[in-house]
Amino acid sequence: MNGLNKGIGKVEVAVKWDPSPAGEPPTDLDLVAATYQGNDPQSDPEYLVYFDSRSPDGTISLSRDSKDGKGFGWDEVMSLELDRLSDRYARVLVGVVIQQRAGERTFARVAGPALRIREGYDVLAEDDFAHVPRSTAATVAEFVRDGSGAWTFRPGVQGFEDDPADFARIMGRTRRS
Repeated sequence: MNGLNKGIGKVEVAVKWDPSPAGEPPTDLDLVAATYQGNDPQSDPEYLVYFDSRSPDGTISLSRDSKDGKGFGWDEVMSLELDRLSDRYARVLVGVVIQQRAGERTFARVAGPALRIREGYDVLAEDDFAHVPRSTAATVAEFVRDGSGAWTFRPGVQGFEDDPADFARIMGRTRRS
C-alpha cells in the first residue's frame, strides 16, 4: 500500500430479521461472500464463504448463523479482514440469500429484514431491502482493491431472483460498475 490512504481494513456485515408468523415455515437468510482474483475480477469466484465455512486463510468468517431469525440482535454476522487478504484478490462481494426450502420467499415476505455494514464503530451502510421486494437474493456490498493496494467500499443493494446456488455462481458477473 502506498501513500496515506489506509483504505478499508476489517469490516463486519450483519443481517437480522424477525421470526416467521406462527404457522409459517421459518425464514432463513444467509450471508455469502465471494472473492475474485485481480487478473479476472468479473469471472467465477475463487472461493465462497457461507454457513459452516470460512476462507482458506481465515480472513473471511461467519461468526453467527441463524436458521429462523430468533436470535438476539443481529442473526447473521460475517467478518472480512480485507487488510489481511492476499494481494492476488482484487474484489470481494457480499450477498444475502433467502433459503427456499419451503417454497419461494422474497424479501417482501421476510418480516423486519435489516442490514448493517460497519468498519469498527463506523457504520458504512444500512438497508432494509425495501427496494428489492421481489428478489430472493441480493448483493449488498462490493469491496475493490485500488491501484495503491487499499480497499474501497462500494455500497448498494442489487436484487436477484435466482436459486441460491445460481446466485453464488453469477453474483459477481452482473454487478453494476
